[in-house]
Amino acid sequence: MTRHREASAFPRTGPATGRPARRASGVGLLGPAFVAAIAYVDPGNVAANLTAGAEYGYLLLWVLVAANVMAMLVQYLSAKVGLVTGQSLPELLGGRLRKWPRRLYWLQAELVAAATDVAEVIGGALALYLLFGVPLPVGGLIVGLVSMLLLAVQSRRGQRTFEFVVIGLLGIITIGFLAGLLFSPLDGPGMLEGLVPRFQGTQTVLLAASMLGATVMPHAVYLHSALARDRHGAAHTPRGLKRLLSVTRWDVALSLVVAGGVNIAMLLLAAASLRGVEGTDTIAGAHAAITDALGPTIGVIFAVGLLASGLASTSVGCYAGATIMSGLLRVRIPMVARRAITLVPALIILAMGVDPTWALVMSQVLLSLGLPFALIPLARLTENRTLMGVFRNGTALRVVTWIVIGLIVTLNLLLIWLIATGQA
Repeated sequence: MTRHREASAFPRTGPATGRPARRASGVGLLGPAFVAAIAYVDPGNVAANLTAGAEYGYLLLWVLVAANVMAMLVQYLSAKVGLVTGQSLPELLGGRLRKWPRRLYWLQAELVAAATDVAEVIGGALALYLLFGVPLPVGGLIVGLVSMLLLAVQSRRGQRTFEFVVIGLLGIITIGFLAGLLFSPLDGPGMLEGLVPRFQGTQTVLLAASMLGATVMPHAVYLHSALARDRHGAAHTPRGLKRLLSVTRWDVALSLVVAGGVNIAMLLLAAASLRGVEGTDTIAGAHAAITDALGPTIGVIFAVGLLASGLASTSVGCYAGATIMSGLLRVRIPMVARRAITLVPALIILAMGVDPTWALVMSQVLLSLGLPFALIPLARLTENRTLMGVFRNGTALRVVTWIVIGLIVTLNLLLIWLIATGQA
């Protein structure tokens, strides 16, 4: 373990200064947002979305649509702050907080990252169980070992190669979770009705918070600023930075259209094919129901998608945790060693026999509770004229950003009250 002053080789400079951005085609500049988008299609999403669709049909479809729009805004702002300042969000916060507030902030961010990791390892272990009958603890260990290999690719071959691997896994995830939708009897009027915001009892509020936590994820907010910074550095001229920000908007939009489409497809699949089927409140039960309703081939494709989701998202989650620790504690731990340490809680939960789907849903609730701690500082920093210069958020963007944050915080406070009063 070593201490360091900066987590990146790029100089820490103000807006429109620093390392020249490498000239490349727009397509060649895409990639960082696709890595961050893996967080939006992790196994926690599968649990939350399948549960919502199987139990309540299309009722909570509006939550996914709204959350995906929010995610586009949030991920763009995260990448923007990394590009303009040459620092990640955790680094910016680490440089502004005093010693104990900084450590407490790191602790909550680390708990969020740990909850993410638990969900991802459990999801991968479930997939191995569904495909090959591998016991869950052994499956969790296998997922951890494979994720170490993926992180070794990032360490040895660089971020671009890691991006290609993750994008390939995202393609497998997309096929795995969309295939069943092609054979599901969708209800058009029901889907339109599901776009109208409403709840149906306290359980739907809990599910909505879980879906929100699984869609707008705090660790992806922290990570994206570092991914954009490490890939491009800070642009040499205002014109170059404007170009990078323009490409970043496309990067975010395209990646989250894919991720959002996958999430919506999972809910629609459950609403169309699993509604009222007994046992679909678990991923294993949902997989069995999908296999019975749509055939064994679709069941296998779904399980392969779940496995790819677990492998990709646990690697990205570990990457995010390292970014958080580096920026807030100014401490680096080798990525593979960190992977080994953070694997332990998930293996303990699997060995204890805790219901994996319940653990996945509750992990997403914890993520939802961690969102304000990531979003409020992000909003404050991106509207800071001294820090962002001419690239600070405009009036309209500031208003929209605070409305989004207000909605998320309100839902979280409602969730806390429901849990505290025993209603959820």
